[in-house]
Parts: sequence; structure tokens; C-alpha cells
Amino acid sequence: MAQSKQKTNREMLLDTLQSTEKTSAEDLLFNYKGILYPSTICSKEMFEALETFEARDDDLLIVTYPKCGTNWVIQILHEVVSMIQNQEVVLDQPMIEFGNPQMLERLKERPSPRIMSSHLKFQVIPKSFIEKKTKILMVIRNPKDAAISFFNFYKSMPALPTYESWNLFFKDFIHGNVCYGSYFDYIVEWNKHVDDKKVMAVSFEDMKTDFPTQLKKISEFFELPLTEEQICTVQSRTSFTSMKEKSEDTHGKLGDAFFRKGQIGDWKNLFTEEQSKEVDAKFQQYLAGTKLGELLNYTKYCKM
Repeated sequence: MAQSKQKTNREMLLDTLQSTEKTSAEDLLFNYKGILYPSTICSKEMFEALETFEARDDDLLIVTYPKCGTNWVIQILHEVVSMIQNQEVVLDQPMIEFGNPQMLERLKERPSPRIMSSHLKFQVIPKSFIEKKTKILMVIRNPKDAAISFFNFYKSMPALPTYESWNLFFKDFIHGNVCYGSYFDYIVEWNKHVDDKKVMAVSFEDMKTDFPTQLKKISEFFELPLTEEQICTVQSRTSFTSMKEKSEDTHGKLGDAFFRKGQIGDWKNLFTEEQSKEVDAKFQQYLAGTKLGELLNYTKYCKM
């Protein structure tokens, strides 16, 4: 009898997410060093194991706050590496902090370059990524659209608590009482390291409006140069429509949760004027005049 194919870390994590039943916030979230994380796929043991995780200098690490284009960029790099190597690359670990320490052990067996991602703040990223001078791609998205996308993700993800209304979610979002903490704290911490030559930041909005230029920058940053024809191929394969159509294959029953709209400006459908002003004030307090603040092009994308 033929042996069944062993599931990848990614497939096992998706199975866990899909089988989780909605329950109380106290059961679905846990606090680790002042930040909330989903308890079904994150644990204290995993965070402790990450402290000794061995990065490689040719790893491809993507860092994002939740719902800022993570899965999109993972798929883009998957297509780029597969094209350069002329063979399918296994996407094994969606987030380095997800799962259990045994998953990190299996990750050691993966050939280079390994495509990895994380929602962790800079201080929590395994130190070996910094010591090895691994190249890190940061993707940021305007906070208002990120909040709307995160709200809808909470609603559709069994592993996260359900909010009765957008207004209740917004209150927690603006105060950082959501998974992975404050959007603004996250961006502020990464802004301190954005001038490091091993770190490059791109915005979700720039990728949506000028994909070929941004893809060229990303591929050159990772020293995976593409021809114009290859850029067009990657763009076709990673368009939102294409990824949504394939989402059941890539993300199972949770495909719609991961790929909802992928739009710019959706925040205008839910934000009240007062909520919009609250985010404006946070931006002025934390990000105005910073490099990442400028990259967000806030006036263009976040004003009524």
C-alpha cells in the first residue's frame, strides 16, 4: 500500500485553523510579554524556541503587521524563486511563530532559499536573522485599510474571537488590544531599522498601483533579478483575482478569509468621521515625518 504524503507545516496549521471552533476571547488569545497572540497556533514554547532558531544568510524573510499583504508577497516570492530555480518551491511555514518547536526542526531540513514570514515586532524576531544579516522585506499598508481588513479577518477566522460590531473592534484596534498589538507601535519599532541595508520597505499601495516597478525592486533586493517577461508572468500569477481563484487549493476552506477584496480605500465604507480623525491623530503622533510614514503616502490614501 502506498504511503500517504506527509503534510507540510503549512498544511497542518491550516487544518488547525479550520477545525477550531469559535469560543471566548480568553480561550482564543493569550498574552505573551504584553502582546496578544492566537492561542491555537502560537505558544510560549514556540516563542522560546524561536530565541535559538538558526537563520541562514540566504533566507528570504517577509515582515508585516497582520492584513498588510502578507500572503500576497509570500506568493510573489514563491513564484520568483520557483521561476529562478526552474522548479516548484515548497511553501512550508506561513509564519515562523506559528505551530510548535517540532515545526522549526523540520524547517531546518528545507533547502535554501527558505521563504519565511512573520508578524513579530523587531525586538521579537529571532536574533539570528539580524546576526546573519538575512535580508528582510517589510510590507506596510495604510492603517485604515489594515484595520478594516483585520476586522473582517477576525469575523471569518475561527481561531479569532468574534466582534459584534466594527465599532467595538475599532476601539480595540486603536488601543492595540488586538492580535500582535498596536499597528502604530509595530511600525515605529521597524522604522528604527529601515535604513539598514539588509532591510527594504515597500507599501501595499505602491504594489497595487505599480506592480512591475515594485516587483523589480523586490527581486533585485533579494538578488533574484527577473526579465521583463518574467515580471509579467509573476504579475499574472499573483494578481488578486488569480490568487482568490486558487485560494481553496492554497488555503482550503479559509480561502475567502485570506483573500477578501485586496482593495485600497475600503475603509471609507465603515469608518466614521470621528474614527478617521482618531487614526489621523495617531499617525501624527507616531509616524508623521518618519521614513515609513512618508512611504505610506498618508494624505493620499487616508484622508476623507
